[in-house]
Amino acid sequence: MLNAMLSPAAAGDLLRLEDDLSAEDQAIATAVRAFVEAEVLPCINEYWERAEFPRHILRPLAELGIVGTATNGYGCPGLTRLQTGLVAYELSRGDGSINTLNAVQSGLVIGTIAHLGDDEQKQRWLPRLAALELLGAFGLTEPEHGSDAVELETSARRDGDDFVLDGAKRWIGLGHLADVVIIWARDEADGNVKAFVVEKEPGGGYPAGYAAEPIKHKLGKRAIDQAHITLDGVRVPAANKLALSHSFRDASYVLSNTRTTVAWEALGHAAVAYEAAVAYTTNERRSFGRPVASFQLVQNRLATMLADLTAMRLICLRTAALHDRGELTNEQASLAKMLCADRGRTICRDARDLMGGNGLVLERHVARHLTDMEVVHTYEGTDFMQSLIVGRAITGIPAFAS
Repeated sequence: MLNAMLSPAAAGDLLRLEDDLSAEDQAIATAVRAFVEAEVLPCINEYWERAEFPRHILRPLAELGIVGTATNGYGCPGLTRLQTGLVAYELSRGDGSINTLNAVQSGLVIGTIAHLGDDEQKQRWLPRLAALELLGAFGLTEPEHGSDAVELETSARRDGDDFVLDGAKRWIGLGHLADVVIIWARDEADGNVKAFVVEKEPGGGYPAGYAAEPIKHKLGKRAIDQAHITLDGVRVPAANKLALSHSFRDASYVLSNTRTTVAWEALGHAAVAYEAAVAYTTNERRSFGRPVASFQLVQNRLATMLADLTAMRLICLRTAALHDRGELTNEQASLAKMLCADRGRTICRDARDLMGGNGLVLERHVARHLTDMEVVHTYEGTDFMQSLIVGRAITGIPAFAS
């Protein structure tokens, strides 16, 4: 996985942590990196600039056999949490939008149905989602409720054999294209938040009352659309209410299971930006007749970036091990997301800075990773919200607004 031509320090793994990966782990990571190099990197800047998703990568992505990641059975690969993290790391080294597609499809959509669906529902949706024959979306965030999603206002009302959904969702990846959209709504019967699956109809359109428009003019994650969804009396069969979804705790469980994967994404963005900065300052850019990497200030910046990258790698590996043992807590997941999102953004920013004006052009890739890190810093719980979860663990005192 590491570039054999580089020293461990230049390749971003001074402690040689990758040496401890099993042959199976390395094989999965190597396969995903080969996919990124063959299918993503040759085209991603063009699609990013046009703000379009490269749909032609879906078939080769499906052929990797990693969609569904940690879910086992129903056509899903049942990867370990470490392997799931490595998939996110390698996809993010290529592009954040491509990783977001898999993160939503595998972690949020497949993960939700696998955890909260009954056997019939799993049989109905999971094999086709894992094969990317169906695309999924996860509708939790609302225009007025992001970090406080527990207060969501979208409602579900039972009417005969259907539920009727009313409300709005925002920042929903592929919410205007997905074949299967999980909508979290408050059941008027008991006031609890539950999950409902909105499906496209046989003709390819959405049910009456479902309207979705992609959000335009984004700075980051430009190669995948997030949608604003309006639900106006959308009828969903009662059989499409996920059988085991009973309260907002179910949504929290899904998010906690995917939060460390976001840390791995940040690690991927940071690692490739660091490597680009090392190559540029050492081999390309010269000033006053010598490589800029020979100056003390540049070496100090690179050493700090490597230290932060190492801390990120260690926390990702440790939380993966805890997750695989069934011992990961919400606070540990929040700590990983908080640290990696912050340090990852800083590393990408410093890499862009070390590369000067050349760091701004898409052909160098770093600016794209930097803007994607701005998104990573916000989603799946902002830095501030993660700090409150960790702060509660430290003090025993909840400091959330009431």
